[in-house]
Amino acid sequence: MDFDVIVIGGGAAGLSAALVLGRSRRAVLVVDEGNPRNAPSNGVHNYLGLEGVAPHELLRRGREEVARYGVTLVDCRVSGATRIPDGFSVALADGRRFTARRLLVATGLVDDLPDIPGLARRWGRDVLHCPYCHGWEVRDRRVGVLASGPLAVHQAQLFRQLSDRVTLFQHTGPVVSAEDRAGLAARGIEVVAGTVEAVEVTDDRLSGLQLHGDRIVPLDALVVAPRLRAHDEVVAGLGLVAAEREVGGHVLWSALAAEPNGSTSVPGVWVAGNVTDAQATVAAAGASGVTTAGALNADLVAEDVRRALAAAP
Repeated sequence: MDFDVIVIGGGAAGLSAALVLGRSRRAVLVVDEGNPRNAPSNGVHNYLGLEGVAPHELLRRGREEVARYGVTLVDCRVSGATRIPDGFSVALADGRRFTARRLLVATGLVDDLPDIPGLARRWGRDVLHCPYCHGWEVRDRRVGVLASGPLAVHQAQLFRQLSDRVTLFQHTGPVVSAEDRAGLAARGIEVVAGTVEAVEVTDDRLSGLQLHGDRIVPLDALVVAPRLRAHDEVVAGLGLVAAEREVGGHVLWSALAAEPNGSTSVPGVWVAGNVTDAQATVAAAGASGVTTAGALNADLVAEDVRRALAAAP
């Protein structure tokens, strides 16, 4: 085998796992295509000691740290993985192929955003989804919440903690119940009916929403709930496929099923981070990588013992 472990995905989860494994003197390869999900964001938040660090800076530091422990880093897209005797073979888009005893999948998520003109290009800037990741940055501003799923009322109430100028736009979401409407009204959250036609941008900043009938509602930020889709393509051929999770009849995300230690139903394949936990923040994804790497290393040690016993005279 070329490596003990190939880590597919070099974000917080993958690099954290590689750090643990590298410090355990494992031969580790991290393959990453260089397209982090949080790249548009100005900073990573709620990461103790690194509050507000730019996403690219966090990854730069992480890559430097794992390299100090002998971890190999390759910038490329993984095109597929297959099982071979005693391990796995991983094919890269540039034609290279590497083998390893174990795979650790930390490929993260894809955000499938609402199909509204102008919305995608503001994603991660002033089109947001998480009050804990971005709420402080829009405190006291005019915040709109786009109701396109069952969590809109909850999102509106969370952002009301940060601003007293929150508006819920009904859009394509389920009808707001009388109980929820009363709760919104009690905290001064207006509910606006009508389909959102476009996101208005002025001077490279979100400035409002255009509703059906050309009505413009001024805003400083828009909260959406994208469908979160696990990056599972590279391991689908191994029989590991993400399962959809529903709330109120709406698919909110998909995830690769795993045990708490990151092991999966496919022997030798481990997972960490958002690909298995859609709600994990950057800090939580990193912690997931650490936990999984420890369990994976223990699994390798057990195999090393079995091999040593088999080879003993």
